Amino acid sequence: MKRKSRKAKGPSRPRRVYSDGHPLDKVHYVESKIILKGNRFTSVDSFREFARLVREAADGVDIDFSRKGFKDALPQIREVLFLDTADFRLYNNAFILRRRLRYEHGFAAGPPEFVFKFRHPDLQKTAEMDVRPQIETNYAIKFKAEALPLKDQIGGVRVLYSHNVEFSFSEESAVERTPIATLLRMFPPLRSLHASKTDTVTLVNHTAVEEVLLDIGRLNFGKGIKAKANVAVWRTRGEHQPEHAAGKHDSKATHHRQNGGEIPSVEAAFGKPTSGERCERIRHQIAAGRTGENA
Repeated sequence: MKRKSRKAKGPSRPRRVYSDGHPLDKVHYVESKIILKGNRFTSVDSFREFARLVREAADGVDIDFSRKGFKDALPQIREVLFLDTADFRLYNNAFILRRRLRYEHGFAAGPPEFVFKFRHPDLQKTAEMDVRPQIETNYAIKFKAEALPLKDQIGGVRVLYSHNVEFSFSEESAVERTPIATLLRMFPPLRSLHASKTDTVTLVNHTAVEEVLLDIGRLNFGKGIKAKANVAVWRTRGEHQPEHAAGKHDSKATHHRQNGGEIPSVEAAFGKPTSGERCERIRHQIAAGRTGENA
């Protein structure tokens, strides 16, 4: 009696939809960021001095940098709270939960904004993570490719993909009067953490961060690729000690159908590889300019 041969199973095909049939989210933004020394930014003038440095770097690689509409801009002040378990279980599993509150003229303006995100170097894994909140609220999905500096040297890029959802609650919402731990139940992906009923989510390091952010201009890479540039300083509330500063710019990605319609790569998001290379040259020149000054 002949046995029927079994067909060898090939590699599993990447998922294209979430459990409810909704198509996987795609990268919509490319964000390039460089970490700076926070103690260099002590006034609005120091932010504008950084804008002059960006212009010099952009001129060096033939990229337009416009200050039109930004010259009289004033810094935005926002309070940022990071929430996690005592053993940093969210962060150690690539999740981030954050609350941000904007201030105007010294007072809170509008409801707090919550952000839940999953950050990972694997694009497909990040896309498959369904970050949509399981509550009745308006929300916005932002899927970014983050081009970050290498940790151990100037120059070069490492890429993390950040799958974010942003949502707000009004001050009258019951959620504002409920323990923050209940937020975890809004996001099914957190069930993989196997948290117990006694686990709680609290303010990381008991520290509230004050963010001072100023939009400084707009970069034009050509071929319709433009990016608003800003610089931000994070400092602790109370002591007002600067934690760090960061200069960044965001450009909206143009989707290209490739690999049978799979999620676009970073190169596709930048438009052309040359745009990414020129972006990196700007980052390198800015970094060299800042570190070349006397500490």
